[in-house]
Amino acid sequence: MPKKFGFWLIWILFAVYAFIFAPPDRPETLTLIQKLIAGDWQGTNAYIVALFNLMGVFPLVYACILASDGRGQKVPAWLFSTLSFFVGAFALLPYFALREPNPTFTGKKSWVISILDSRLTGIGVTAIALYFLIYGFSSGNWADFVQQWQTSRFIHVMNLDFCMLSLLFPWLVGDDMQRRGMSDHRFATFFRFIAIFPLVGALIYLCLRSRLILEPFDIRTSLSNHG
Repeated sequence: MPKKFGFWLIWILFAVYAFIFAPPDRPETLTLIQKLIAGDWQGTNAYIVALFNLMGVFPLVYACILASDGRGQKVPAWLFSTLSFFVGAFALLPYFALREPNPTFTGKKSWVISILDSRLTGIGVTAIALYFLIYGFSSGNWADFVQQWQTSRFIHVMNLDFCMLSLLFPWLVGDDMQRRGMSDHRFATFFRFIAIFPLVGALIYLCLRSRLILEPFDIRTSLSNHG
C-alpha cells in the first residue's frame, strides 16, 4: 500500500510541476513538434531530435515488459502502454500504482507477446536507440539545449519525462526476471544493477533476458483467486 500511495503522489506532483511550475511554453512549440514528427530536422538541435525520438523508443521498451506483466493484472496494461507513446510517464505512473506483483506468466503467449518477448525485438529497439544516441551526442549543441530546457516547457517536461521513465524501469525488472527464471541466475545481480542506468541499461536487459517460463493455466486457481 505505501508503494501504491507513493506512485500516486509522484504522479500528482509530476503533473502539478509540469503544468504549473515548469517554464512557460514558446509560441513556436507546435511548429517544432510538427517538424519533429515529419522528420524535418534541419536547423533543430540534434539533442532535441534525439530526445524526441527516444521518447518514442522508451515506451516500446516498456511495452516489451508490460506485455507479459499485464497478464493476470486487474487493469489492462496495454492501455497504459499505448498511452505512454503519447504522454510517457504520465500514463505509466497510474499503472505502477494499480498493478499487483506478478512473478509468473500463466497460459500461452499471444502473437503480440511473442513479438515483444523476442530477443530480436530487443536488438531492433536497441539499434534504433543507439542511432539517435549517436546522432544526438555527435551533432548536438549542449549550450543551446540547456538554454531551451530552461525556457521551453515542451523541452523541459520531455527531459523530465525521460528521467522519470528511467527511474521507473527498475521497479518492473524484479518480476520480469522471476517470470523468466532469472532471479537465481549467476548474473542476476548484474541485470538488476544495469537496470538503473537510463535507457541503456533497459536496452541491455531486453537483449540478454531469458525467455518466459510458461505456467499452465489452472481454471480452479483462477476462480479461487477471483472468488
